[in-house]
Amino acid sequence: MHKYTNALIHETSPYLLQHAHNPVNWVAWSDDILQKAKEENKLLIISIGYSACHWCHVMEKESFEDLIVAGLMNDHFIPVKVDREERPDVDDIYMTACQLTSQRGCGWPLNAFAMPDGRPIWAGTYFPKEHWINILDQFIQLKNKHPEKLEEAARQLTQRIQSYELVASPENESSAAMDDIHLWVQKILGEIDFAEGGRKGHPKFPMPVIYELLLHYHFVTGNPMALEAVTVTLEKMAYGGIFDQIGGGFARYSVDDIWLVPHFEKMLYDNGQLLSLYANAYKITQSPLYKKVIELTIECMEREFLDESTGAYYSALDADSEGEEGKFYVWNKEEIHKIIKNTTNHEEIFCTYYNVTDEGNWEGNNILYHNRANFKRHYPDISDNELEMILEACRSQLLQYRNTRVRPGLDDKILSSWNGLIIKGLTDAYTATGKIKYLQLAERAASFVCDRQMSDEGRLFRNFKGGNSTINAFLEDYAAVIEALITLYQATFNKKWLFAAEKLTRYSVEHFYNEESGLFYFTSDLDTVIVTRKTEITDNVIPASNSVMARNLHILSIIFYNEQWDSMAKKMLGAVYEQISTARDPSYYANWIRLALELVSSAHEVAICGDNAFAIRDALQKNTCQSDTGRFCNGRRGYPYAPKPICTR
Repeated sequence: MHKYTNALIHETSPYLLQHAHNPVNWVAWSDDILQKAKEENKLLIISIGYSACHWCHVMEKESFEDLIVAGLMNDHFIPVKVDREERPDVDDIYMTACQLTSQRGCGWPLNAFAMPDGRPIWAGTYFPKEHWINILDQFIQLKNKHPEKLEEAARQLTQRIQSYELVASPENESSAAMDDIHLWVQKILGEIDFAEGGRKGHPKFPMPVIYELLLHYHFVTGNPMALEAVTVTLEKMAYGGIFDQIGGGFARYSVDDIWLVPHFEKMLYDNGQLLSLYANAYKITQSPLYKKVIELTIECMEREFLDESTGAYYSALDADSEGEEGKFYVWNKEEIHKIIKNTTNHEEIFCTYYNVTDEGNWEGNNILYHNRANFKRHYPDISDNELEMILEACRSQLLQYRNTRVRPGLDDKILSSWNGLIIKGLTDAYTATGKIKYLQLAERAASFVCDRQMSDEGRLFRNFKGGNSTINAFLEDYAAVIEALITLYQATFNKKWLFAAEKLTRYSVEHFYNEESGLFYFTSDLDTVIVTRKTEITDNVIPASNSVMARNLHILSIIFYNEQWDSMAKKMLGAVYEQISTARDPSYYANWIRLALELVSSAHEVAICGDNAFAIRDALQKNTCQSDTGRFCNGRRGYPYAPKPICTR
């Protein structure tokens, strides 16, 4: 029994349901709410977060469960809760407002004040209770005494948001040349921490899109620094606390500059992209470490994220369990001593390898991390095979024990775009390792998206939960799913994936394309416009939907001999060329630079015929090719289109 229940009880989003028993009279975002606010002449408080967000939980406990705070919010405002993962369009508007108005950093929970029609006035992030009460009081006073100031603030901020990402209409197709690409990549390399991996400073986010570009650049040019930037980053991440050394999978980011202390939440979008990155790096390096990361990450995805009934994947695992961040993942030495049961020195080897101490390395506990070179100084005679057998036995025991702990919260909604990323990751893992199970997992998830989330004309739903799909998909959904289906087609030669990608692309062009800018809107022309119809350009932890669509159009234009799509892709790159060229840090355009690299280096078509076609295909995709002698020679593969012949006979 709950003392309070609000309108969120009727929603399916785990994040919204977390707030369904707050005394705050939350409602979910809808057009009806804007009408209600206008009728009651109340300001909106739009509070945005996601289920795995630690500070969202903190602000809920401190403020949104407090009766004084709830009274102020209920009496004077329309309180609206938004799951940023379900509604990235709403989140983008008010996050931009925060970035334009707040003197603080912007993140989640994001709390915005808006006029009854949704135009933002001001936005900020987490606030302690007393600070939040003061902010509420200030807006109540302004509304009562100086409403004209609120109107003027909303007018000015709306104008700034509408011009925030304006792009000049491209007169020509892309003029990017190899000299431009060299310059952009050198700037990106200048921001890389070659000692600890990742970008310089902290916190450290994985940012897979940057390292996919550097891998591709190394592949085309042979530049050793580009490859080193990738390998040091992937190794340090795999050794660090950001990687779950017991159960596999990556946390969202590291709060320090050595990848040790993670923000413990696990997101599907990170792990899907990192699977692709480690798989592509494995094709080039054949590193056993990368292969192990792939295996453990997929085990984590199966164990923690896979919805057995659909074959699709859930969205996230919380950072918290039992009200404590990271409690599920950390260890004390006494606990490990009790769990690892054997008469040999396995416990000692495990604790030395993973740097386990009595005092711990984080709040009295141990976050597991390792340094193989340091370990070898203590155990110089132990072979790699023997070490891995010991570690695997210990990990298995600890994982079995960990599964008895109170688990972090699971966000069990299914998002089309994030499933596109994991489908691509699983497919790339298959082509890198040859493990057919990975392909089967990818095809099952792709079948769910195509059969359940896509209509006959190519319209997608974004979400799925409890048997229902309720939200019209955004450009990022189309872009990620199309890219995944292209990857699946290239891995299998199954044309159903290719034709599904073509159908989604034609629908995207019809309902999202902006002829004036040459780019795609984030929202469909079937959706209600909130303040402005935005265009996503810059790459971040997930590549921008426009950069992904541009690369999709380029690849599909080659496969289907579609000159219009080829021209569109080149014009899209032309539209952002000036921004890339003038950016101090072009890494936020990394996927655009990959497109430029693909355009400059051009594609080569290879026809594979005969009874042995599939075996040759598989060999090529593993970064090898077969010579006349039947032996395998190294080939410069790893990407859909090689800039020079793969192998000559």
